[in-house]
Amino acid sequence: MKVRKSFIPSMLILLSVSIFTGLGFASEASAAENKMHIRFSTWHVPNGADVQNLWTPMLEEMKTRSNGRITYSMFAGGALGTGPDHYDIVKNGLSDMGYATLSWTPGRFPLTDVLSSPITCPAKWKGVEIGMGMYEKGLSNEFKDVKVLHINNCVMAHLWTTKKVEKLEDLKGMKIRSPGGIQTLAVQSLGATPIFMPMGDVYLSMETGVLDGVVTCPALVKAFKIHEVADFGVPISFGCVSEGLFMNKKTWERTPEDLKVIIEEVALKAYKLHNMFDEQWYDQSMKAFGEKLQIVELKPEEKARWEKKFQEVMINWAADLEKKGLPAKKTLTDFRNVVSKQGVATEVLPSE
Repeated sequence: MKVRKSFIPSMLILLSVSIFTGLGFASEASAAENKMHIRFSTWHVPNGADVQNLWTPMLEEMKTRSNGRITYSMFAGGALGTGPDHYDIVKNGLSDMGYATLSWTPGRFPLTDVLSSPITCPAKWKGVEIGMGMYEKGLSNEFKDVKVLHINNCVMAHLWTTKKVEKLEDLKGMKIRSPGGIQTLAVQSLGATPIFMPMGDVYLSMETGVLDGVVTCPALVKAFKIHEVADFGVPISFGCVSEGLFMNKKTWERTPEDLKVIIEEVALKAYKLHNMFDEQWYDQSMKAFGEKLQIVELKPEEKARWEKKFQEVMINWAADLEKKGLPAKKTLTDFRNVVSKQGVATEVLPSE
């Protein structure tokens, strides 16, 4: 009996320790579930304005608003794959969140290509408003395998060349790098030969004469130092690429609800929160480029010739997709209405 009495208290002690230890593990597990670490991917160069002044501050904002519950790792440039790979990098879970250029995968987001129409949009925040307006009008059907934080039409791209271009005839036979999508059709409509290659190869290609020019936005002219090899810039709008900020679907589903609110709000307003790629930035960038190369303003009648070509591109784009059973005409009409509400000119968009 004595042995039995001494055995009972021992068992109680062990049971108590076990319970408290179990509660400790449960508490730690619960704390872990309320935190998240975001692996962020982008093709933007690590030292460029996008990473340094936009994506890193955006992630820091998420970290601050969540009181440190959100942490992150940055994978910029080609760390996880090439530029065209970045949508799949997020979709397949190699990263949790990332930025992808959709125009670099032709045919994959056919209706979303409307965002790369040659409109004149000098601010990225407006591009997000336009992109999300279109997302709600049907583009969401092309993004069922990811969580969309925002899509946008970027800041308008211009033509940057090693040869002076003042009229359509000057472009005949010129080899111009295009990012894909509708911009490729726009370059082609002007009589030039569109060539797709990674932006990282453009500098050497222009320097050695493999390319005569490139269609791209001011941000990438600066990031890839195109102003060092281009002698001229033609500031007519070719529109820009369709892009977006996405999260892996499984990562999103296991994100705590209160952190979802923070992520969505900060991601949607990233450009406004950090004053990146707005109208003032655009004007300052173009002024700075004007000190390093010659900006060639097209005469009004010549500009009208180019824009007529662009309008024909949009008409043909919609007609071709309609033949494939896609509602491109409705998409184009919706786009015109959404763009107009943002105070962006719609001259190059067909009225019907």
